[in-house]
Amino acid sequence: MTANTRPGAITALLFATSTWGSLFLIGKTVVAQLDPVWFTFSRYTLATAVLALLVQFAGHQPWAKLRRHALRHSLVGLAGYGVFSIMVFHGLRLSLPSHGSVIMATMPFTTMALRWALDGQRPPLRALLGAALALAGVATVANLLGQAGEINARMLLGDAITLTGTLGWVLYTRAMAKVPDHSPLEYTALTAIAALPGLALVALLATLLGWAQAPSPELLLDLSPKLVYIALVPTVAAVLAFNAGVKKLGAPLGTLFLNMVPVSVIAVHAVMGEAPHANEIAGAALVGIGLALTVWAPRAAAAPAPRVALGNAAPCTR
Repeated sequence: MTANTRPGAITALLFATSTWGSLFLIGKTVVAQLDPVWFTFSRYTLATAVLALLVQFAGHQPWAKLRRHALRHSLVGLAGYGVFSIMVFHGLRLSLPSHGSVIMATMPFTTMALRWALDGQRPPLRALLGAALALAGVATVANLLGQAGEINARMLLGDAITLTGTLGWVLYTRAMAKVPDHSPLEYTALTAIAALPGLALVALLATLLGWAQAPSPELLLDLSPKLVYIALVPTVAAVLAFNAGVKKLGAPLGTLFLNMVPVSVIAVHAVMGEAPHANEIAGAALVGIGLALTVWAPRAAAAPAPRVALGNAAPCTR
């Protein structure tokens, strides 16, 4: 990766993870009325329609790639779009958004651990320190220690569901390296297209078994402005930006930017007139330091010019 591509990748990741802050704020109100299973299916039905049009015009033989990787894309898409979205929003129903934001921030550690265990690639100490600082910052933002007395069995169950759901996004992010011939748009779109039938089947089965309640047309119409925004911005635009950044920087560094999600929630609240608290400011500073420490890549020292022994020097022919 050249120095010119790195700022663009960082900008894309910051945009994606900051935008996902609005997903938690708006999505929390939506899943209060719409079951997370149907919320996920509705969200990705709209998003997949947009992504299919984009990949048709901007992709390079996308349908041949979809046929070649149909099963892989279906499973990866169900993990990243289905398992992650359904379980995270189910967890948020039982617990607090602040707990969810801290659990989201564990994904860099999960990604690094999987890469170390499965690929044998040990992360540098600088990356581990940066991830630890960012995680401490998110915990400070969420005031997790201050809520210790309020934690109960319902919250713990919600947190466990959310933590399990994050594994879906980690697997989805890692799987991008398996298809290097895919552009970020192609990977985003083709995994969404392949996963959509599975998402529909999950929604129908959950409804038939009584685990989820199908929404009425009136409810969907009432929620349509929020669903359209969620489909276009936090889903299509943000996932495209995230996948573009991960393709350039790699999954371990890309997932570290997920620490920006709770910080972006604070920023949105500040714009709406809710001043940030001291712990939020301190936590945001820790996140920024952790990201800077990990993103910053020291330049390698210039290699010394090779020394030529005088006795072996070529004779002057002039």
